[in-house]
Amino acid sequence: MDTRTSPARLNIERIRAVLQAEGCAASLIPSSDPHLSEYLPERWQGRQWASGFTGSVATLTITLDKAALFVDSRYWVQAERELAGSGIELVKTPSPVASYHIEWLCRQVAPGATVAVDGDVLGLGAARQLESELERCGVKLRTDLDVLAGAWPERPATPAAAVYEHSAPEAPESRAERLRRVRAAMREAGATHHFVSTVDDLAWILNLRGADVSFNPVFLAHLLITRDSATLFIAPAKVDARLAATLAADGVRLAPYEQAGAALAALPESATLLLDPKRVTLGTRERTRARVVEAINPSTLAKSRKSDAEAAHVRRAMAEDGAAMCEFYAWFEAALADPSTRASLTELTIDEKLTAARARRPGYVGPSFATIAAFNANGAMPHYRATPESHASLASDGLLLIDSGAQYRGGTTDITRMWPVGSLSAAQRRDVTLVLRGTIALSRARFPRGTLSPMLDSIARVPLWEHGLDYGHGTGHGVGYFLNVHEGPQSFSRVIPDATMAMQPGMITSVEPGLYRPGQWGVRVENLVLSVPAAGLSAEFGEFLEFETLTLCPIDARCLEPSLLRADEIAWLNVYHVTVRERLAPLVSGDALAWLTLRTAPLA
Repeated sequence: MDTRTSPARLNIERIRAVLQAEGCAASLIPSSDPHLSEYLPERWQGRQWASGFTGSVATLTITLDKAALFVDSRYWVQAERELAGSGIELVKTPSPVASYHIEWLCRQVAPGATVAVDGDVLGLGAARQLESELERCGVKLRTDLDVLAGAWPERPATPAAAVYEHSAPEAPESRAERLRRVRAAMREAGATHHFVSTVDDLAWILNLRGADVSFNPVFLAHLLITRDSATLFIAPAKVDARLAATLAADGVRLAPYEQAGAALAALPESATLLLDPKRVTLGTRERTRARVVEAINPSTLAKSRKSDAEAAHVRRAMAEDGAAMCEFYAWFEAALADPSTRASLTELTIDEKLTAARARRPGYVGPSFATIAAFNANGAMPHYRATPESHASLASDGLLLIDSGAQYRGGTTDITRMWPVGSLSAAQRRDVTLVLRGTIALSRARFPRGTLSPMLDSIARVPLWEHGLDYGHGTGHGVGYFLNVHEGPQSFSRVIPDATMAMQPGMITSVEPGLYRPGQWGVRVENLVLSVPAAGLSAEFGEFLEFETLTLCPIDARCLEPSLLRADEIAWLNVYHVTVRERLAPLVSGDALAWLTLRTAPLA
């Protein structure tokens, strides 16, 4: 490739031309949109457009003569490959929340010069940190300039997919009741108004779903709630007349998407506006003259705690998902065993066949994220994705990691399993076993209700720490109910916790420790778990919680070294496999049932 004409080099030069015209010395381009979404509509994928890096999380900084991309350990290998020839410096950071990009700007930008960032896509908390640290360096911050607007002439339009109702029985609570609950929290906070931009929050509040963001059934909109009414700011064509009438009957009026900012600006100074500082942008905060109360969105806490009715639907969705995987893995193992078909199997085949199996199950809507089918060295990249241009064949022996999930009208799934392709080495079986021990350890944990979720992270790491091993990502994330596969506020991770991250009954969280050996293989074993009251304990020291494992799929014992498992860990695995077999057997037949029976046989 001629690096002088690489797309990234040309796009960065376009951005530099805008910076020069505006009198700015540098720009910061986050991986963000006006809703602070994890998965971005194409219009706001400016960091990817400018750098060529396709990972979901990174920060790009550009000066008039340098550029740098800041990524955490999940993406180091991928970024090295994708940045080749771009002229962009790769800066490896220990975590996604590190502020190395600000330190870099302070070194590169002279005191008195200006750094530009689009305040409409910069989170309020991030903006405050950026402004404070740049001020310490004597650097000015400009937040009213979107450099992409002038540099990206072919920039995509906003998505236009229709919005639809998430209705009963899968939506067991009415829209009116959810609005009532949010207003009760508003009153408790002393707020007259509440503004919501995070798309999963407003989808939950209004029992609506859409298709504006890849893999997550959400739509682009803002919501302004008062004590007796609500306004949904959304592109008019996205809501048909029948749905508009239904919303109106619940006191929700519609207004054009672009009018949200003006509505905030029009609030009187006597109003008290509830804003979540972690879930609104700087641009949103700066538009209002009203008194602001900063607190977590009431809906964020509410939707993290699934009701008993929702949990029942999730269990059914997990069973359908497990049945789909039985069908897929039965086919997959037969294809591996046949020399005439094995030669044609690739990572792409897995994505295609597994998605097709899920699509045949009742209630299926679509994948919950891009399937990760990663063979041998590709597994060492936690967010690897096979493409037609770059993927591995399964013709040789090795370790296969499959991380996949689906959206059902009654729940969201996310599962990672390890599979042997041919024979495995002793080192590979050792790594899988140690990671599984971490999964088991956290899955069996009991803890006081209200324990801050990051405190539980280390439980899954201890079996690896005993051998001097570790992994660079969090151990688990919250999971939505037919919503985002990643949601808060809880997470098992090495972050500084706050009170909103307390574990409560009804929370669904992933348990996914891992181990990655660059250039060799990667391991991750993931289940989703539901927080429930711990059985058989007295209340002498308060209420305790434990986890119910929701995910239903065998863990392949051929990847394990049984001698590394304690008797109680083997017992846990055997009991889990009994549950998997009993729950899935009525949903499958033929080869899939035979495979299920084989792979859930007890481990001696």
